[in-house]
Amino acid sequence: MILLTLLIFSLIVSTAYTKNLRRSVENAPRTGKSPAQQSAPSTAQFPKFSVIVPAYNEAENIRDCAIAILESTRLSVDNLEVLIVDDRSTDDTLAIAQTLQQQLNDPRLKILAGQPRPANEYWAGKNWACAQAVEVATGDFLLFIDADVRLKPQAIETALETVETEKIDLLTCMPALVCECFAEWLVQPLMFNHLAVCFDFTAVNDPTVDSAFAAGPFMLFRRSAYEKIGGHEAVAGEIVEDVELSRRIKRAGLKLGLYAGSNLAFVRMYRSWIALWEGWTKNLYLGANRSWGMMVYMAAIMLFLYPIPWIGLFIILKDLISFFHLPSSIFHLPSSIFHLPSFLLAIIVIWQQYNLRDLGAQISDCSTKYWWLGGLGGTLIAAIAIGSAIKTETGWGWTWRGRPLQIKS
Repeated sequence: MILLTLLIFSLIVSTAYTKNLRRSVENAPRTGKSPAQQSAPSTAQFPKFSVIVPAYNEAENIRDCAIAILESTRLSVDNLEVLIVDDRSTDDTLAIAQTLQQQLNDPRLKILAGQPRPANEYWAGKNWACAQAVEVATGDFLLFIDADVRLKPQAIETALETVETEKIDLLTCMPALVCECFAEWLVQPLMFNHLAVCFDFTAVNDPTVDSAFAAGPFMLFRRSAYEKIGGHEAVAGEIVEDVELSRRIKRAGLKLGLYAGSNLAFVRMYRSWIALWEGWTKNLYLGANRSWGMMVYMAAIMLFLYPIPWIGLFIILKDLISFFHLPSSIFHLPSSIFHLPSFLLAIIVIWQQYNLRDLGAQISDCSTKYWWLGGLGGTLIAAIAIGSAIKTETGWGWTWRGRPLQIKS
């Protein structure tokens, strides 16, 4: 009876979750036409555009990121500048970027060696690097991307067309998701789906609704809007600065646009389980406004969505195998028939796990590979949610690439 009750609750959670994800996916706006359909951009009236890439220990990413930006557009130095600011990396990020600049000899590419952070001020994450880049940026539009992002052809032109047409002050998007290592396949598609459920596109884009969200890998500001809300200096102590910037945009009466951006860029956020754990536990709890309740709720949702149906199915199959091996199994038939509703419920919810991955793929462009390991993925995300709260509140092991983190005072 307990198992049946748990599976009934799993079905209720899964049905509601699937409905919410489907609504979010269907309502997600897209940016312009596909690159193949677009004609060559005209630069005659194109505004000055600055792409800013803050980089800390991004030796494995920075070269490909810079090349992807430069090759994504035909804009000349009159219209485009690419500012890579090294945030005092301890690896070869700066040297690789400088070598690339010499090799390409492209006047659009500028490399900045970041300055030490002010001694008497707390600057979290990439805020200090971004603020330094803005000081020298000349663009009327500022596009902040992470070093693990790769822009697609004509991403800049397409994004700007959307901003101008829709009168958007901050355009942010959920880029296509790239997974390669096993841990990424387990966690990232499920996490992207959860973000799409929690931050419904329609609600975020509605100026009358408080819901606000921005994805740090891709944030395009009108410079006037960026300066009006104080830029990264105003959120210097915020570790989840992207979400806070989006909140400030809305509070200032400016227009926020959250789009599905698989045609603009793709991202591979983390390359190992260790990086996944460090990255998500850094952001998740703060992104939920330090709500323990939200983290417990998220962990419970993940458990009921993913591992519980598989555990239930395993228990049922184990009992059925035992039943068929009993010489007197005919006398146990009533108890075996009792498992039939539980078996059907487990199968239905597990099938919905595939549907969730398939729905999310419409935004993330990430295939349903390993969908049947959702039980393990959901368990890992539940652990990340609780771990994020513990690490943030205690400071124990709360780092980003070795840098200790702290809540702003």
